[in-house]
Amino acid sequence: MPGSTGCTRSKESHMVLTLDVVTLGAPEVPAAGTFYATALSPAVTGDGDAVSLDLHGTARLDVAATGSLAADAGADPVTSGFRGYLLTYTVNQPTEVRTLMDAAVRGGAEVVKPARKALFGSFSGVFRAPDGALWKLAAATGKDTGPAAEAPLPAETTVILGVATPKASRAFYEALGMTADRDYGNKYIDFHPAKAAARLCLMERGVLARDAGTGKDGDGFPAMVLTHTAESRADVDALLAAAAAAGGRVTVAAAEISGGRYRGSFTDPDGFWWEVVH
Repeated sequence: MPGSTGCTRSKESHMVLTLDVVTLGAPEVPAAGTFYATALSPAVTGDGDAVSLDLHGTARLDVAATGSLAADAGADPVTSGFRGYLLTYTVNQPTEVRTLMDAAVRGGAEVVKPARKALFGSFSGVFRAPDGALWKLAAATGKDTGPAAEAPLPAETTVILGVATPKASRAFYEALGMTADRDYGNKYIDFHPAKAAARLCLMERGVLARDAGTGKDGDGFPAMVLTHTAESRADVDALLAAAAAAGGRVTVAAAEISGGRYRGSFTDPDGFWWEVVH
């Protein structure tokens, strides 16, 4: 494809998709940045059209204007109903879940599921951020095991995609180099995360909607783009080609953009948007 670096290493040698950045669309970017800084206490950089937040080494969260985000991905910005994903922020114990939920509510979030004991001894609650994104705050245990942190730090940040058939979606992501971690068939599948990157998980859409406390109906652009940072232009080309061959759709062909970056976009078979950039 055009833009290849001509590197003598095989394309496949570095063609491993990782979830390096999660970008959420928001109608008011500065307000969304302020909300996440207040609710989750990360370091924030940028202002105006885009902000970036380091979620304490477990993921990078960017916020951009919804219209601009959709245009860059080659999408129509219109959306309605359940967006098909749930962001999960895992902390150490129940009191920390409550602390974060209270901070989110003070910042303008809506409680969708109150924080309480859940399945298998866990503890969780769900809120809808002012930008519309659904977040689940979770602890693996239903009891506090020690003093709670005043500013709870996450053990992991996860993006759960609601898909038609998790097994089929697993095959797609494995074709792009991801390695499954926990596989419970069509109930739940996740992948090993890269260092300082978010974990990607798959659940059946209806099951995920019930877990999030919302209806499963929804349509349009989900106001979220997942980003992989490639090591070379050849890797950008290889991942786009692999996505198309595995059943995805290239929405923006790879090309050089501002700042000397090289970028292309695709959707997976369930319509979730990815950007691959070098």
